Amino acid sequence: MQGLHEKAFAQANQDSDESFFTQYGSDSLMDMGAQTAVTALYRTALPVGGCTLDLMAGGSSHMPEDASFQELIGVDVNKKALEQNKTLSRSIVQNLNEKTVLPFEDNYFDGAVMCDGIAYLTQPQKILEEVMRVLKAGAPFIVSFSDQFISAKAVAIWQALEPEDRIRLVTSLMHSAGFVEIDTGDVVPPEDLTAWKDSVHAIIGRVPQTL
Repeated sequence: MQGLHEKAFAQANQDSDESFFTQYGSDSLMDMGAQTAVTALYRTALPVGGCTLDLMAGGSSHMPEDASFQELIGVDVNKKALEQNKTLSRSIVQNLNEKTVLPFEDNYFDGAVMCDGIAYLTQPQKILEEVMRVLKAGAPFIVSFSDQFISAKAVAIWQALEPEDRIRLVTSLMHSAGFVEIDTGDVVPPEDLTAWKDSVHAIIGRVPQTL
């Protein structure tokens, strides 16, 4: 990204992502309250039916139980996690930090999501540009994350920023990739629900209706 230091998107841990995340496991860092908030967001913001892309899907896509998709395709570096994700209709094992080109045709998907994944992308601009390419005109792309992350693999700039600045960073990346109508929001845990501690931050952008 223009204007940022060349090491801004470097990872502290130099083990391969395949090896690291397979050993780490597939559990979400989000608590159940935060995961429920993401599910609610998907219910309201994703198109009904059609083809949806879940980038860095992990072991759970957080989709509403009654959601119906023509296809829900998950992409992740962790093969074991994808095998545990029973929501997906198809899964693809791919290290997005090494191979940034998505194996899909132009204008293929009706929507795309990335939950708790963007912190680990070393080339986020290229990935977002690829998401733009594979989405249909007007389709939404939902990026969500909590304040929890794996410090060994989260890129340097992500660790250096406060949550509000991470939102600005993702917004800037999405804008640079060509997304429009970018909207942001936060869901803060209610004080009376002690089991829910993780705030959720979300950025939604859309592909222009006419490119």
